[in-house]
Amino acid sequence: MLHDRVLVHVDAESSERLSTSGIVIPATAAVGRRLAWALVVAVGPNVRQVSAGDKVLFDPEDRAEVELQGTAYVLLRERDLHGVAEPEASGQGTGLYL
Repeated sequence: MLHDRVLVHVDAESSERLSTSGIVIPATAAVGRRLAWALVVAVGPNVRQVSAGDKVLFDPEDRAEVELQGTAYVLLRERDLHGVAEPEASGQGTGLYL
């Protein structure tokens, strides 16, 4: 990875959602702007806020997709990330830091 680039892997299951009544809403359903979660796979040398293994929040419309060895990844800039999930094991706070 170069400069401030972040390579993330989006889980296919995270794109579908459940309504409060249990109905599955597919990723292709037309809704307002919705952010997505992904797992950071690699980071460039100038990335300061995230590291490999972090779970990050980003806008799926602002992305460049790349396929490596049959696996689809998304290439982002660090400034395109909206949040980072804190591990549940820490036991403090809300589980998110923005």
